[in-house]
Amino acid sequence: MSMWIPTEHEKYGVVLAGFRGTVQHGLPLEIGDTVQILEKCEGWYRGFVLKNPNAKGIFPCCYIHLKNAHIKNKGQFETVVPSEDSVITEMTSTLRDWGAMWKQLFVKNEGDLFNRLWHVMNEILDLRRQVLVGHLTHDRMRDVKQHITARLDWGNEQLGLDLVPRREFSMVDPDDISVTELYRLMEHRHRKKETPAPVSTHHLFVHLKSLMSSNLGEELEVFFFIYDSRENRPLSERFFVKLNKNGLPKFPEKTERQCTLFVDLGSSDLRKDVYIVVHIIRIGRMGAGEKKNLCNVQYRRPFGCAVVSIADLLTADSKDDHLLKVYACNTESDWSQIHDNIIKKVNSRYNLSGSNTGLAVALQLLHGDIEQLRREYMVLFTRGVSITKKLGFSDVIMPGEMRNDLYMTLEKGEFEKGGKSVARNVEITIYALDADGQILKGFVAVGSGEPGGDEYHTFVLYHNNSPRWAEQIKLPIPVDMFRGSHVRFEFRHCSTKDKGEKKLFGFSFVPLMQEDGRTLPDGTHELIVHKCEENANLQDCSRYLKLPFSKSNLPGNNQTVKGTKESLWITSFLCSTKLTQNGDMLDLLKWRAHPERISDSLSKLKEIDGSEIVKFLQDTLDTLFGILDESSQRYALKVFDCLVHIINLLQDSKFQHFKPVMDTYIESHFAGALSYRDLIKVLKWYVDRIIDADRQEHIQQVLKATEYIFKYIVQSRRLFALATGGQNEEEFRCCMHELFMSIRFFLSQENKSMRPITHTQAVFLQSFPAVYNELLKLFTVREVATFVRETLGSLPTASQPDCPLEAVKLHCIAKTVDSQLYTNPDSRCVLLPVVLRLLQAHMQEQRDLVMCAHILTCMLSLLKKDDTDSSSSEEVDLIVESVLAVLLRTILEVANRPQPAGPTLRPQVQDVTGEFVSCLLALLRHMKDKHYQQLLQRFTSKEDLRDFLLHIFTVFRILIRPEMFPKDWTVMRLVTNNIIITTVLYLSDALRKNFLSEKFDYKVWDSYFCLSVIFINQTCLQLETFSASKKKKILEKYGDMRVMMGCEIFSMWQNLGEHKLNFIPAMIGPFLEVTLVPQPDLRNVMIPIFHDMMDWEQRRSGNFKQVEAKLIDKLDSLMSEGKGDETYRELFNSIIPLFGPYPSLLKKIERETWRESGISLIATVTRLMERLLDYRDCMKLGEVDGKKIGCTVSLLNFYKTELNKEEMYIRYIHKLYDLHLKAQNYTEASYTLLLYDELLEWSERPLREFLSYPMQSEWQRKEYLHLTIIQNFDRGKCWENGILLCRELADQYESYYDYRNLSKMRMMEASFYDKIMDQQRLEPEFFRVGFYGKKFPFFLRNKEFVCRGHDYERLEAFQQRMLNEFPHAIAMQHANQPDQTIYQAEAQYLQIYAVTPIPDSQDVLQRDGVPDNIKSFYKVNHIWRFRYDRPFHKGTKDKENEFKSLWVERTTLTLVQSLPGISRWFEVERRELVEVSPLENAIEVIENKNLQLRTLITQCQTRQMQNINPLTMCLNGVIDAAVNGGLARYQEAFFVKDYIMNHPEDGDKIGRLRELMFEQAHILEFGLTVHEKFVPQDMRPLHKKLVDQFHLMKSSLGIQEFPAYVRASPIHFTNGSPRVGRNSAPNIMSPDGGARVVSRRRSDTLQVHRPLSYPAVNRYSSSSLSSQASNEVSNITGHSESSDEVFNMQPSPSTSSLSSNHSASPNVSSSAPSSARGSPQLSDKHKHPRENCLSPRDRPCSAVYPNPMEPTQRPVPHPAGDSSLPRSDPNISSPDKGSPARTTRSQSPVSTSRSPQKTSVPPFTPSPTECQSTGLVSNSPVLSGSYSSGISSLSRCSVSEASGTENTPTDHVLPNSASSGSDELIRRENKTPPPYSIHERNNPRRQVPLPPSLSLPPNVDAPPIPPKPHQIRRQDTEPRRPEQFPRPRPIPRKVSQL
Repeated sequence: MSMWIPTEHEKYGVVLAGFRGTVQHGLPLEIGDTVQILEKCEGWYRGFVLKNPNAKGIFPCCYIHLKNAHIKNKGQFETVVPSEDSVITEMTSTLRDWGAMWKQLFVKNEGDLFNRLWHVMNEILDLRRQVLVGHLTHDRMRDVKQHITARLDWGNEQLGLDLVPRREFSMVDPDDISVTELYRLMEHRHRKKETPAPVSTHHLFVHLKSLMSSNLGEELEVFFFIYDSRENRPLSERFFVKLNKNGLPKFPEKTERQCTLFVDLGSSDLRKDVYIVVHIIRIGRMGAGEKKNLCNVQYRRPFGCAVVSIADLLTADSKDDHLLKVYACNTESDWSQIHDNIIKKVNSRYNLSGSNTGLAVALQLLHGDIEQLRREYMVLFTRGVSITKKLGFSDVIMPGEMRNDLYMTLEKGEFEKGGKSVARNVEITIYALDADGQILKGFVAVGSGEPGGDEYHTFVLYHNNSPRWAEQIKLPIPVDMFRGSHVRFEFRHCSTKDKGEKKLFGFSFVPLMQEDGRTLPDGTHELIVHKCEENANLQDCSRYLKLPFSKSNLPGNNQTVKGTKESLWITSFLCSTKLTQNGDMLDLLKWRAHPERISDSLSKLKEIDGSEIVKFLQDTLDTLFGILDESSQRYALKVFDCLVHIINLLQDSKFQHFKPVMDTYIESHFAGALSYRDLIKVLKWYVDRIIDADRQEHIQQVLKATEYIFKYIVQSRRLFALATGGQNEEEFRCCMHELFMSIRFFLSQENKSMRPITHTQAVFLQSFPAVYNELLKLFTVREVATFVRETLGSLPTASQPDCPLEAVKLHCIAKTVDSQLYTNPDSRCVLLPVVLRLLQAHMQEQRDLVMCAHILTCMLSLLKKDDTDSSSSEEVDLIVESVLAVLLRTILEVANRPQPAGPTLRPQVQDVTGEFVSCLLALLRHMKDKHYQQLLQRFTSKEDLRDFLLHIFTVFRILIRPEMFPKDWTVMRLVTNNIIITTVLYLSDALRKNFLSEKFDYKVWDSYFCLSVIFINQTCLQLETFSASKKKKILEKYGDMRVMMGCEIFSMWQNLGEHKLNFIPAMIGPFLEVTLVPQPDLRNVMIPIFHDMMDWEQRRSGNFKQVEAKLIDKLDSLMSEGKGDETYRELFNSIIPLFGPYPSLLKKIERETWRESGISLIATVTRLMERLLDYRDCMKLGEVDGKKIGCTVSLLNFYKTELNKEEMYIRYIHKLYDLHLKAQNYTEASYTLLLYDELLEWSERPLREFLSYPMQSEWQRKEYLHLTIIQNFDRGKCWENGILLCRELADQYESYYDYRNLSKMRMMEASFYDKIMDQQRLEPEFFRVGFYGKKFPFFLRNKEFVCRGHDYERLEAFQQRMLNEFPHAIAMQHANQPDQTIYQAEAQYLQIYAVTPIPDSQDVLQRDGVPDNIKSFYKVNHIWRFRYDRPFHKGTKDKENEFKSLWVERTTLTLVQSLPGISRWFEVERRELVEVSPLENAIEVIENKNLQLRTLITQCQTRQMQNINPLTMCLNGVIDAAVNGGLARYQEAFFVKDYIMNHPEDGDKIGRLRELMFEQAHILEFGLTVHEKFVPQDMRPLHKKLVDQFHLMKSSLGIQEFPAYVRASPIHFTNGSPRVGRNSAPNIMSPDGGARVVSRRRSDTLQVHRPLSYPAVNRYSSSSLSSQASNEVSNITGHSESSDEVFNMQPSPSTSSLSSNHSASPNVSSSAPSSARGSPQLSDKHKHPRENCLSPRDRPCSAVYPNPMEPTQRPVPHPAGDSSLPRSDPNISSPDKGSPARTTRSQSPVSTSRSPQKTSVPPFTPSPTECQSTGLVSNSPVLSGSYSSGISSLSRCSVSEASGTENTPTDHVLPNSASSGSDELIRRENKTPPPYSIHERNNPRRQVPLPPSLSLPPNVDAPPIPPKPHQIRRQDTEPRRPEQFPRPRPIPRKVSQL
């Protein structure tokens, strides 16, 4: 069997094909993966994919393409680096990183960057292919790499990745270069990214496309030039294009004839008053419109002109084409000035040459030097472009530039008529001729773009004897042909007669060079016009050349010629690198011819123009050294001065490029082998005279030229030594030493009297460093270093800081350090002390810091990282000794310097800080053990060492600051951290040795610990946040530096011993911060420190309250910042040991004597941690939701109850307050702020500034809080609470006699009373929510809450909202209590159903005469308890009469706080379960129905309803059901002997039921009487039928006459008493939303047709079970006309089990948000067809279920469920048996958001126990007669026997209470009809105030109705809120300053 063998060379490869890895130990591979190979065996490799090194496996060899690679750390932990081009490697890894981020961009919908990145990635891949193919040339490869790196950097910047330091396109390993160099690279790349360097050279590209004009037909010539309107002169040559008769270029194939580049424009030329001027000349007949005649002669005639400003091109798009308007002259004589007139807008002189004439040109400004353009715009140069130069030399003259151009401009002429009656048409022909009179061919150039010609014809101005042309030509005549050449101008008159001949009438000429060799001077020349009429006379030029040519040159006696009028003015301008117009220059160059003029010529040299000297630089220098060699005694000083003048001339920016020319001259052409003696002698002579000289200027000029003087001296000496074999060496050395002695003496002088020696010293120091390299050619390195050291050492030390010499000294040092001399280690050891001395002095005084930083950078970049030789070590030691302390101090001062407001200085300061920091880091990196030992030994006292440690720790803290380096400099940050941790490890030893035991120094140790903590918490070290590849790289290079520092903290802490107490509790916060870093090893190291702290604190003070307080404070602030994670809370309990056998913190504590308090602390911290983590996670979400609020409440209560931390408590009160305001929970916001208000008293105690509160007294703050809370109660419509606070505040104002504010308060209070009566308030629904499962946040987990819904929010909407807040939750489909498996599940389960509030304020609710607007507040406010009913059968079920066995299970939930409160939901504190017997159930049902009847009758009597339908339907429901069984069923069930015998204890209750039945009959009789009075005519038959049926009902009950107690007192139907449940509504909309009348059939009656059998198993959804099902009662009316019914009457949600996607039941159909609180509904398709066609008569109503059901509201049958059943009612009409049960819950007729009108129709009160099953099968009887617990029970509303008042429903929360109640009050007090009825909903009116006491007139016809019997309160089922659960008090007040 073969073995696996480790591979030697096969180490790295790329996967060629996908491999599934299905074999045993197989490693799945994807194409393109890179793999590292470890072993091989028979065609298989074993290894891993680089992106996941932990998964190792085997794969076939043939799937891998091997690549070359280097192996680092060979062995077990080897890493493989591919040996391909580093750019390729970087590209590959970068693209991988981008890939993932690119997809995320798509997810985040950042489409623009997504697409741009996609294109860049494709570009990079294309370029990568080119590199990999390997066919590129060296230059092309360089370009490609540049493109690649530019794109990589762009992408990294866009994606926020790190800046990559590079050198020559390759990534730089920070370990391979010094830190200063790394910083410089990073800075350079950063700057490059920020600011592109400004360009000084610009070029204008012009491309002429065409001339568009309607009247062409002749060829054209177009001239472009750049014109300066400020100086009225052209700046450039002309560019010349010929156009054909169509206005298109004549030579379209030759692009160079249409395109040009105006080159070498300076930045000063890009200004508003510089223009591109275009002149257009036509070639044809004299007059543009002349008819063709026999004459074929062509003339050049003006056509038009166009101008455009160059500044306009700076803003235009680079590719814009321009259409230039063409203008023509009004008079031809102005042609030469036309462009000026257009620029100056002199409109009278020009006009448009034609409305549609335009010149189409492309114009583009290009920036950079010409070579750069050639690279960037290759196409432009390859297809051909002519170059148009600037006139004259450019700003910078380059050596080797060969030019000899003579520019000649024909300005104007003056001619006589010549005997003609009209002026002439003059044309000039120009020729260039050589000395022999031959025409120079091709040397007359009109402009670039066209080749030069032999002659040039000017344009002709018609009949003009004083023509002005201003035409420029160029004569590029070679230098050798210049002498003897001349230019001739021939003048001809162009006749317009038949022949059209051109007749010669004169000529002028001008020679180009004078006799003495000088050329024609620049300037304007007035030439003489010589008469000549024959061409033959011009053939022999020798005849006319003897004549005078210029009027200025005429001898004084030749007046005849001078007096002639005829002249020609020309302007000449020579641009030549070879010819001169300067006579003095020629005299100097020809010095041998005139020896007597030498002295004069040398003196005049300084006056000659610099450009003339540089033209003849070599000749001039040869002349000077020739004179020096031949007569050194006489002229040495003058020659020296001339040499100095020339050297300094080359310092000028215009001529600086000639320095290389001089260097070349010295190296190759200089031959003065003896000159060195004279030069040294004269130089020394000058230096010796510095001290005594009065004027220093000339000497300063000499010293400025030191560099080149030394170059000449050294070269001369070398030539001499070469020629003589090194003779006179000693003499030369001696001279040099003497020269340097003179220099040192002059440098050592201090500024005496008024002579500015310092300036002269400064001048010398500036040029001195340039001498070093020259001296090295003749002296050894050490000799030169000694020269330099002694020279620099001789400088005076004590000079004033503002002395200019100080700055120059530093510059000199900088140049020295930069020089080649310093780079040599031999010289460095000589120079270093003097350099460090000067540097240290400057840094101590904080002067010239930029230069200091530069010097230090250069010094440190020369130190090699791995130098082991002693010299290098000594060097480091020397620098440390001199500079380290002052460097630290400098960084501290610079970093803490306040930054100036303006942006100007910031970059410089930043640079300096960065430079110094990099220097410090570089120095520390070079320090080894030995250096640290020497450094520490140098501190003589402990104070010095202490100061040093404090300094360095503080500096390290500055270096760690995020703003220290730009955000993307991760590389630099990691290097910094690595150096810091290394240094700290060295220094911690010194800390231990010197500052422990009796020498303990708290400040140093504190500084150390603070640094360590900040270090660990840096963002750039949090590896968890990085990508896997980046994390891997960092770990490989540096390891996890956090753990290293953590271990160091631990070891230092252990060393502290009893001094640990100094850091308790101060260091708790910082250490806690460290443990919150999600690094397990680090946590394991840090947690034992907490045990130690607790232990020491316990020893000291017997408890660790301090530790606890600090721990909690810090935890809170850190978690708010988002630190910490889930695993952290377990850490306190279980720690994996790192150092030795450390058990968990909890176990350690268990061994201590203070075990209990320790464990308690840990439990508290863990609980707090859980809440804080939840809080942090919730706060990360976007919008405010219940989770955020609940979480904040949980935390707030924890601080209050468990920790008693007032400040934290108050902070969270305000956080919660802000959340409520954001969510518009104004009532909850008020309650929240009230918590803080309750902590304050009405006292004058001063309070400090806190949160957003200013410094103020306690009274002022409490007043402000009161006003804010009142305002919020007002916004939340909770005016009753606002009134209480108004009163309290009013009492305070009254006690202070502040009547102004008292008045305002009373008015506000009054306004609140008005609002209570006038404004409508919606009554919210309440929902019970259970959160089960371990995945919920801690504050919700396995708890149940009751939540107050939003306005208009019904069960369906609430369920959906909860599911949105908890998207992972599963909806539970039943209302049963869950079992343990659900509690412990790793999931989220939500159980939601509606509950009914049980109000505490019974006195208000039971009092007659209280308006509903007022009662409605008490029904839904201050509620502690809620109820939920579930019907079920107990024992055997009687199929004939189910009511005998129908019980109700009533659950009462008690909350920890009342609703509303500081949250919309509170936890359930206690559950109570009671069972209500069938008899009690029956009593409740009848009570509720009686109440409902009373209410409707009252409303009808008081005219509160215009529509009598609700009363009709209700009466019909009760009477009809009774005839068919109704009350008789109760009689059968409870009045039979069997029942009475078996239940003797129920005797009273049976009596009570009988009373209620009699009472109901009495109410019905009264109701029928009222009904008869108001019933419309068309409903009379129904009324008659009802009366008949009522008599039947009475007889069936056995009532002939009402008992005395029933007749005794008349019924009082006051406005408030018959108010019924909040969930009832008088009318309901038909499903189609129309106003169709639907005769309602109550679900009580609707049961009659179906058999009353219940299946044993029926599933009740929580909605069906929920209290909401109650509204069957309410939907009695038939007419619905307002939009609120549409909303109110929608079907209720199918189940409380959230019918949504989360719901598990398939049977649950989602329905619209319903008014019903949870009754299950059928969708339309499940409706029974019969239900839709029943007439009102077919839909009888029972007494118990008076409202018929909307077809849409049929429940969904559930096949199975629990056995609990709803209660039923005996009053069931038989026709209704058999149809499925339905529950209708209508909303009270309130104004909804859609229809904000009040309604005056009161709803009916449902029974608290009525509930409908979702699961009744078709044969199951429907339970009629009970109201769901959605409406609170009336049975609790008891009234004392004595009071005759009626009980009102206790828990009926009525959304429209504000409206209907107030309406009722007003109507009670004033006998007016109600303001609006159902039919008039859309016309709301203000109510008219009425007088009080509206009592009902006793109806004569109606029999007397007995008073409402007292309701017996059942204590067992509905106990009051017991006293043992008092409302929690606010936390005890502290005398705090909050």
